[in-house]
Amino acid sequence: MANLDPLPAAALYRPTDPSGLGFATTDELPDVEEIIGQRRAVEAVEFAIGIRHEGYNLFALGPAGTGKHTVLRQFLAGQAAREPVPSDWVYVHDFDRPQSPRALRLPPGRGVELRNAMDRLVADLRRAIPAAFESDAYRDRREAIDSALRGRREALLATFEERAKASGVALVRTPVGMGLAPAQGDQVLGAEQFHALPETEQQRIRAAMTELEEELNGLVRHVQGWEREQRDHQRQLDRDVSHAAADHFVDELRHAFADLPEVLAHLDAVERNVVETADEFVAAASHEDGADGAKPATREQGADAGFRRFQVNVLVDHGQSAGAPVVYEDNPTLANVVGRIEQMAQFGTLVTDFTLIKPGALHRANGGYLVLDALRLLQEPYAWEALKRALRAREIRIESPAQLTGMATTVSLQPVPIPLDVKIALVGERGLYYALAAADPDFLELFKVEADFEERVDRTPDANAQYAQLIATLVRREHLRPLDASAVARALEDSSRRAGDADKLSTHMRSLVDLLREADHWAGAEGREVVTASEIQHAIDSRRRRGSRLEELVQEEIARGTVLIATEGTAAGQVNGLTVVQHGDTTFGQPMRITATVRLGRGEVVDIEREVELGGPIHSKGVLILGGFLGARYAGGRPLTLHASLVFEQSYGGVEGDSASLAELCALLSAISGVPIRQDLAITGSVNQHGAVQPIGGVNEKIEGFFDVCAARGLTGTQGVIVPAANTSNLMLRHDVVEAAAAGRFTLWAVSTVDEAIELLTGLPAGTEVPDGGWQEGSVNARVAGRLAALAEEARAYRALT
Repeated sequence: MANLDPLPAAALYRPTDPSGLGFATTDELPDVEEIIGQRRAVEAVEFAIGIRHEGYNLFALGPAGTGKHTVLRQFLAGQAAREPVPSDWVYVHDFDRPQSPRALRLPPGRGVELRNAMDRLVADLRRAIPAAFESDAYRDRREAIDSALRGRREALLATFEERAKASGVALVRTPVGMGLAPAQGDQVLGAEQFHALPETEQQRIRAAMTELEEELNGLVRHVQGWEREQRDHQRQLDRDVSHAAADHFVDELRHAFADLPEVLAHLDAVERNVVETADEFVAAASHEDGADGAKPATREQGADAGFRRFQVNVLVDHGQSAGAPVVYEDNPTLANVVGRIEQMAQFGTLVTDFTLIKPGALHRANGGYLVLDALRLLQEPYAWEALKRALRAREIRIESPAQLTGMATTVSLQPVPIPLDVKIALVGERGLYYALAAADPDFLELFKVEADFEERVDRTPDANAQYAQLIATLVRREHLRPLDASAVARALEDSSRRAGDADKLSTHMRSLVDLLREADHWAGAEGREVVTASEIQHAIDSRRRRGSRLEELVQEEIARGTVLIATEGTAAGQVNGLTVVQHGDTTFGQPMRITATVRLGRGEVVDIEREVELGGPIHSKGVLILGGFLGARYAGGRPLTLHASLVFEQSYGGVEGDSASLAELCALLSAISGVPIRQDLAITGSVNQHGAVQPIGGVNEKIEGFFDVCAARGLTGTQGVIVPAANTSNLMLRHDVVEAAAAGRFTLWAVSTVDEAIELLTGLPAGTEVPDGGWQEGSVNARVAGRLAALAEEARAYRALT
């Protein structure tokens, strides 16, 4: 029988000596200069920032709270500060293609300058152009054009009228035009008077009227040509006047923006449009003055709306920026990523124009860096596809969901795309990264750099020192009370507990910051100026207490006997297994009774949890391994002829994982051999087909769960837990458990094989194989082999009878 010694109390918890930390309080420590334990991730971030080739965007992957955002902000801000400030971007009206506003790139700060200059220009033109058209010089020139036309027309008609009069025909002028009528002298003849004339005279007048009518039509066409010329002269006069009024103001802008050819081209287009639409400025002045009793118009409904085409929509302004932008968009909808075109109500309908184009995160980050939460991005309709399209095309195209899906049936704006030069950093969990890599063929082409953040770091003296500096840095950043060395030591120990390994420290920064804040609160409540280990422990205990309702209910049900867990005596085919329950941020251990039954059968080990679809695939795999173990160790050259069933008693939810397979195997061996198992022990661990015990997770919580049951009933000194030997480095147990172990009131054993475990549980030797192929007499293995052989004989006899 193996001689296994219980684990010493020193192996159950690895303390940190405060005196070895080398400081009295964290006020003595400098700020940490680098992120602890994230060297690989930091190198990846530095590489992604430095390389300037297409597709080398970054995906920072790792659990939430490990400092991904902190690292990105730190390095991106540092790099961005050394880079040049990117250009401003503005949208202006395209007078040739009104549905496609033009995008202009301007030096930093010049966008707002251009917008203000254009606003002043429009204000100046709205005063100058109406004044020019009200001037005496304009009126005189206009009158001269009109007079010239009237003189030519009257002279031509006077000559025609004399010839007509000589032929007895009068030229009659009416509001609707001119016509011919019979006349004697200056008197126009009526119908009766005309018919009273001799027939020959009537015929002569009719012939003359026919001839003169043709001549008059020719004269009218001639006059209409003169009128067209007059209108052309008037339009040219209007253009000359408006150009003279506008040219001075536009020239001022040309001088101010002489170094920007695109702006100069836009100013030329603006001046041409102003000259062609000068009447709008005059009409707007009339509306503002309330001319002819008209009510002055509002900005949206009246004259001002017509001048929006001269405005400048500043999409991105970097006038006050220092370095490249670093943008974090925490709500990455389609509109917030690529921008949107808003609408406004006008006369009961929705209208839009280029001034309602709003920027997205890509616009604001253009020329710099954009950080997005990957999960939130993927949850927003069309946002992920829009981002990929922008990165592939290297341009930002603003489109609505209806346009993206081809369902848009109304005419809308199609702004000219803006060239894109940005580095994207996505932040997300590892599972999301692997899912995207497997399911989206574009993903690895666009995000070539992965920054994988560690959850744990080795617990070495150097790491302890760095961790202490990190705590000092966080304390100062959060404006908290300083910690003394004992408090830092206790925080280090709690970090190892959260890491689930005595030789590791957790890099979960959010949990650490929360611990420091809560300890500071308790220190304040007790009137302390410095946080000690007592306040750290108070914060840990309070956090556990807040999430302990379910754990206490479980313990209560066990204490009342509602949930059957034995902590004394023995029973065959029954063992105390250990499970972990997690809800929210709270994790605790719960003992579970595992039972096994055996009868004659066909070599099946039935997992009842799987049969009722409560067992997960990993648990089912663990049970199938038990069948392999039995066959390999005991069957030899004959088939197994047993039917064994295993179940977690009083389990009403799903069961997953293989951490109970060692307990299940021990229960199965006990059921086959009939050897009872000690009920004052609990056991956890997985097992392979050769009987080797493998490590499991949550070992601290599992031990503490059984300890709490035993402590509630009274510790007897015989109670304890069997764990895999490979898990001893993971032990960071509560102080009350360690104290009980040190006092001999609770015991832990570490095992490497199922034989060691069964010896502890039964008090009998597991037994070794003897030379003749059997097992050591009286051992558990011999009893198992004997029972299996008996079942084989029973099966053979049964088959002979049937």
